Amino acid sequence: MDIGTIRGLITVLTMITFLAICWWAYRSGNRKRFEDDAWLPFREEGSGASSGGRTGRTREGGSDE
Repeated sequence: MDIGTIRGLITVLTMITFLAICWWAYRSGNRKRFEDDAWLPFREEGSGASSGGRTGRTREGGSDE
């Protein structure tokens, strides 16, 4: 096995891995999970340290008062 064969095998394995990740990310079974995860930074559950450091401001930048 020369270096060209090894590089070719690594390229093929990398391409297969990339395509597998794309298939996993775009299959319809993951859509709901990814949509829920996308909203995690905007959820306001609880108070105190778990509030993400917010200081009484709404998402639009106004005051809660």
